[in-house]
Amino acid sequence: ANGVIIGTTNRDASDVEKRSIEYNGYVAVGEVANHIDMLSADQWRAYARENNLASAVDYGGDTNWQKELERTAISHFHNLFLSNVNANSGYRASITYQDSEGVMKRSSMNRLAGSVSTHQYALDKRLKAEVGVNGSFDNWHPIDLRILERAANLNPTVPVRDRFGEYTSIGGTNTENPVELLNNRTFDDSRHRFLGYGKIEFEILKGLKAVGNGSYEYNSYQRRFYVPTYAVMEGKAERGRGERSLGDYTTMQLETYLNYETQFVGVHKLNVMAGYSYLNNTYEGFGATRRGFDTDMFLYNNLAAGSDYRAGDVYSYKGEANLISFFGRANYNLMGKYMFTGTLRRDGSSRFGVNNKWGLFPSASLAWRVSDETFMAPTSSWLSNLKFRLGFGVTGNQDGIGEYKSLAILGADGASYYDSTTNTWKKSYAPVQNTNPDLKWESTSQYNIGLDFGVFRKITGTLELYYKKTTDLLWTYPVPQPPYLVGTMLANVGDLSNKGMELTLSADLITTKDFTWDTDVTFSYNKQNIDKLSNEVFQESGLKSGSLHGLRGMSGLFSQVVKEGYPAGAFYGPKCAGIDANGNYLIERDSNGNPVNEYLGSAQPKFNVGFSMNFTYKGFDLNVATYGMFGQKV
Repeated sequence: ANGVIIGTTNRDASDVEKRSIEYNGYVAVGEVANHIDMLSADQWRAYARENNLASAVDYGGDTNWQKELERTAISHFHNLFLSNVNANSGYRASITYQDSEGVMKRSSMNRLAGSVSTHQYALDKRLKAEVGVNGSFDNWHPIDLRILERAANLNPTVPVRDRFGEYTSIGGTNTENPVELLNNRTFDDSRHRFLGYGKIEFEILKGLKAVGNGSYEYNSYQRRFYVPTYAVMEGKAERGRGERSLGDYTTMQLETYLNYETQFVGVHKLNVMAGYSYLNNTYEGFGATRRGFDTDMFLYNNLAAGSDYRAGDVYSYKGEANLISFFGRANYNLMGKYMFTGTLRRDGSSRFGVNNKWGLFPSASLAWRVSDETFMAPTSSWLSNLKFRLGFGVTGNQDGIGEYKSLAILGADGASYYDSTTNTWKKSYAPVQNTNPDLKWESTSQYNIGLDFGVFRKITGTLELYYKKTTDLLWTYPVPQPPYLVGTMLANVGDLSNKGMELTLSADLITTKDFTWDTDVTFSYNKQNIDKLSNEVFQESGLKSGSLHGLRGMSGLFSQVVKEGYPAGAFYGPKCAGIDANGNYLIERDSNGNPVNEYLGSAQPKFNVGFSMNFTYKGFDLNVATYGMFGQKV
């Protein structure tokens, strides 16, 4: 069910004041649409007989493990929205409640959220101000991620419960009863979020504006987990286990800038902007685990009642990062035909080494609307738009870099010394991270040339050719001891290049009063290459990735490698020398008997193609879309 109730009153048309109250809500029912196609108990027995599987054990049951875990899920959503807006001021407020069951039993989520914002104009709208706050309280109950894997692995002849009414347990690796995992584990997670923001804008002179933005965001989460003492596997072995963890995250942001816009001699347009921004992120949290409970009554609420404490069961952390930016931009437009844009950013991050905290990132672009030139007048009947574009830009990246990766760090884990005066081993601190004062921004330089066109006022498109070069890629490299105190170091060494093209086409095939039909086509090609991984200090011949851990017999093996001369995520493995008389693959080996490895392809597609059609007829619409990737290996 879905319903909307709207009430609106106008105090007076001349005041342009509008008040509204809106309600929106629904109730939804969900079920699993498609199941993994698995053998039934009878099919499993027949397969075991036909293939003479001596190790196959028939436990006498008939269990569809997937359906044992599922349910019909009911969810509902309610939103109430209020607003009052006139020519110079207004407010908006909303409150939302959502309660959603998951299609897996015992999984659910509920949310209570609200928001309020208001704005005010003054001095003939030369002064504009806006403030707002919103918050949410989320609670959800996830499930053990092992459950679905076990449901797919477990023998369908195993009953959910044995003849004594206990959950069936057959022992072995990865064979836990998924229904027992579902019912005998308690997960209670929650998150509280608050965001406050404000914006003020003042027109100092005609065309000159000063703008300031600020925001504060606070996020707090808690995770609570308990395994009872009677739970199969770890519950009985550990006499119960309780865990609690929490974390707080805050983000403070400030941005101020001046913007000047003018037009002169009728054909020149200029827009100039300069500003400053500050971003602060802080986080902290702790967690604790205890085992050995005499009662399950307290769940995770009294960890001190557990008698089994182990090293690493208690931890805490705190961190902070700051980013300061100075930026400027200039846009120039001549007669709507010749356009130039230039930007310059200087960013400083606390995450980098003392020698390289700041990065300079410029960009520039030129555009020429050829179709507006007088010599193109003969084409105006069929060519509606033709524009050439040239661009160059440099961007910096600090994502994925820890807050203190450039500093020397001491840690207590695993470090101890013997105190002969007390005849005891005591904790000590030892280096766990090398200092790197030269740690700096990853930077990407991009060059592009583009063409925008429109023909017959029906077909539009863009063609883009680009080349991107990323330098100073970060990776953790092995280093010698000495002179380094720790055997690894994060350093800027790698280079990566991408080159390719992108094409988009759009066509309005039919447009009438009641019916429209338009279509879109996209095509892209990209070639990637790792140009450098090593230098004279930091050496790496190939970084293994794509761990096969979890696959039977594959522990410690990898399917991919990061290697110079190949794209990222390259498949790299034994070279096939042919097939023997029994149909077995032969592996080529070197003089020492070791397998000869070769490049087997990339997980990244070379080509991406998309096609969509959109139809509308009066109040109805239909969209048909398809998307494909080609040239990759899986």
